[in-house]
Amino acid sequence: MSRAGLLRSAQEYLALRRALGFKLYQETWLLPDFVGFLTAHGSPFITTELAVCWAQQPPGASARWCAKRLSAIRCFAKHRRAFDPRTEVPPPDLIPCRTTRRLPHLYTESEIAVLMREARQLRPPVMAASYATIIGLLAATGMRVGEALALDDGDVDWSRSLLKVRHAKFQRSRLVLLHRSVVAALREYVAVRDRLCVRLGPWFFTSTVGTRVIHQNFLHVFRRLARRARIGDRGRARRPRLHDLRHTFAVNTVRDWYRSGIDVERRLFSLSTYLGHVSPTSTYWYLTATPELLALAGARLESWRSRR
Repeated sequence: MSRAGLLRSAQEYLALRRALGFKLYQETWLLPDFVGFLTAHGSPFITTELAVCWAQQPPGASARWCAKRLSAIRCFAKHRRAFDPRTEVPPPDLIPCRTTRRLPHLYTESEIAVLMREARQLRPPVMAASYATIIGLLAATGMRVGEALALDDGDVDWSRSLLKVRHAKFQRSRLVLLHRSVVAALREYVAVRDRLCVRLGPWFFTSTVGTRVIHQNFLHVFRRLARRARIGDRGRARRPRLHDLRHTFAVNTVRDWYRSGIDVERRLFSLSTYLGHVSPTSTYWYLTATPELLALAGARLESWRSRR
């Protein structure tokens, strides 16, 4: 198959997977890069040898990164094999990689405040307003960044203090209740946004050129803001992530429930629904056992035992 044919097949594969609810952010640029690699080596179909060679780029990359690249190609190869029997599907154990869950960074209130303050120093002013408000919204609601960036004006119900999340994971929709302080911050943002920028569409968060804020651009700037704010342990090889704001929201919510004497097990279903998880099992993944949570849970257990 020609390069154009392989690229078309890759786009069809991405469209199919997205229709099933997968976001596939990295695959958007990984697959075209791999197709170019195949073309440069004169291969009209996927081979295991070329897939592994491509996955191990750049030289010196970590085994985890190489395994992730190969995994993306493996899924695409399974798709291609249905149309081209010459396609080879790389076995899953060609690049050994021990996957361990990375402990999240739990942001403090002061760290979130510093991040937002740094964002307000960005230029031009519309970028500062958009990025600071997005960070605040993520911290206050635990939304996924993709959900926040996909919001349109019509998704905000000002009278009932609700956000309608239409582009959640696996194409699930939900309503997110907002605190009055969050509603006030969103109203203030809208006033600034409409004064500073002419939008080219109905999206809520606007870029400097009037388009929707792009996920990768926001992620890149967030990392820069985190470095400026000097958040996290300077000795760690990896910095706190944007997604850790979601972890922080979940852990803080459960912590506050413990402090208030609320039955956490019963309320966990509410948190799971609010976060847009399929089941509470997914929510447990976010509840990393912090020392404070362990102490609160232990105290609750001792209190329960003493009453028996």
